[in-house]
Amino acid sequence: MKVEIGPYVNWVGPYQIAEKLCFWVKKVPDEYGIMRHPDWVHDFGTWLAEDKDGNDSWLMKLCQWINSKRKRKVKVRIDKYDTWNMDANLALIILPMLKQLKATKHGSPHVDDEDVPEELRSTSAPAKENEYDIDANHHKRWDWVLDEMIWAFEQLHPDNDWEEHYRSGEFDIKWEPCEWNENGKPKLFKMERGPNHTYKCDYEGIRKHEERIRRGTTLFGKYYRSLWD
Repeated sequence: MKVEIGPYVNWVGPYQIAEKLCFWVKKVPDEYGIMRHPDWVHDFGTWLAEDKDGNDSWLMKLCQWINSKRKRKVKVRIDKYDTWNMDANLALIILPMLKQLKATKHGSPHVDDEDVPEELRSTSAPAKENEYDIDANHHKRWDWVLDEMIWAFEQLHPDNDWEEHYRSGEFDIKWEPCEWNENGKPKLFKMERGPNHTYKCDYEGIRKHEERIRRGTTLFGKYYRSLWD
């Protein structure tokens, strides 16, 4: 596998050109306190973008043509062995991306109450002041979902032998004949544990562990379209 994905192509048009030409102009706070260029810089961009009739200027058309030729660099090569253990191989990519998303995200999507513990549901949050406000658990629900996804893909990572934590002891197995053919040769065997057999396995623990992995991957599928920042 070889994957090369470059950054998104930024639009460069008359308004961006106007800001570059006015690099010496200091930004001022707008009505919301956000630092922006003065309005006359935007008006300068409009002058560059439109002709006298309000249609696209020759500069705007040139920028549109140039930007139509610029493409995001995407090269993906898949080898046959990449699909031998596809779930684990994808975890190598998905896991670090999920961790980065959680570390750098600037917001949270809607998460259904049914997907999170009761204490994180909207029904467990204090009453909202306004109907259009988000509840106090809104961001906590998304953090919980991301944590479950991250945990699941950590388990699916090819370097993770989580099942070994539920096993202990050593095998001492013998196969003893229990049925013979007409020539006196054994044709069936039964498994007998030897005196040194100490192997134990917590099958219930494995089942619960796998259920949590399945929950994390199910959440990944359900909220796949929300994995952006």
